[in-house]
Amino acid sequence: MTEYSIIENGFVIDPEKNGIEKKSIGIIAGRLVNVEEVLEKDGHIPRIDAEGCYVAPGFIDLHVHVFKDVTSLGIEADRVGVEQGVTTIVDAGSSGWENYSIFKETVVNCCKTEVLSFLNISRKGLAAGLNELAVPADLMTVEEAADIAAREPNIIGLKARMSGSVVKQQGIAPLKHARRIADAINVPLMIHIGNPPPYLKEIFPLLRRGDIVTHAFHGKKHGILQEDHSLIPEAEAALARGVLFDVGHGTSSFSYETISQFKEKYATPFTISTDIYLHNYQSPVGSLMFTMSKLLEIGYSLEDIVKSVTMKAAEAIGNKEIGTLKHGTRADLTIFTISGEPVDLIDSEGMVITGKSILQPRMTIKDGKVVSGK
Repeated sequence: MTEYSIIENGFVIDPEKNGIEKKSIGIIAGRLVNVEEVLEKDGHIPRIDAEGCYVAPGFIDLHVHVFKDVTSLGIEADRVGVEQGVTTIVDAGSSGWENYSIFKETVVNCCKTEVLSFLNISRKGLAAGLNELAVPADLMTVEEAADIAAREPNIIGLKARMSGSVVKQQGIAPLKHARRIADAINVPLMIHIGNPPPYLKEIFPLLRRGDIVTHAFHGKKHGILQEDHSLIPEAEAALARGVLFDVGHGTSSFSYETISQFKEKYATPFTISTDIYLHNYQSPVGSLMFTMSKLLEIGYSLEDIVKSVTMKAAEAIGNKEIGTLKHGTRADLTIFTISGEPVDLIDSEGMVITGKSILQPRMTIKDGKVVSGK
């Protein structure tokens, strides 16, 4: 099998550079290289014609739920991964210490898509329902976390859902527990925010550089913005010390109004993720590219939204092998087009805008090989 190829004629979006440039990309043995190195090879050189398409590092979705059959939310990983131009997905808390081995066997090891995990701080994850942090005895211990983190490199952080419906009477206590575990094993936290209690003024002070706040732009009461559309002091302080914001669209966690108000006052970058699962796949989420199209429609640039699902997402999980076009790194690539046909784009609050620039997957390349598209 030929281990080298050239992708040519595409409009390349390099997240570490400004602008979009029409040029070729070289691949040898699953790695990105100078095109000249491929041209030195003898014989026929396979070429992928990306005429009329954009070419970017493989897209990364930091928040999905793909523990199919074991949890009520689980959707097939490849269905929301490589089939949608997404080369790496991060399952956000579907599995816990007790069932990660099942998740690994039935999902991680069986997919074309790379599947990483934020492990739920509840031992059962979401397998026993959606109020997994209501019982203190169900929480993972520091010793259990250290053991599984040492054995499983695909676990890249911990997930804690800080909504009243999840923690019940426990309030902020599960997050304090998660903080102790994350510090002990030196991994970031992904924190879900929603309806209180606990309130954000309790949550944000416990977060540190590299932690991720998902559902940051929901439209519920007691969110990140004050009445004058400025950030609440605790959120502003958190961003200043390096806490990261993530979209995490989901069924009820993305508001055009909130993110538009944020955009008016702040240029702070954030990551775009879907919180996609079985019941919101058709609507309102759709896919990562459909979610990106919503951000494009409200005024974020194509370069910025691509950067948010490549370089910024890779930085958030500390992975230098993906989200980049640097030579020598893994040849994970997303090839896509932009359709000009009007499409209704709905947020989680029921607000609809008409999208005129919809991103659509055309080809997904994983480790230098085409795994979806033609």
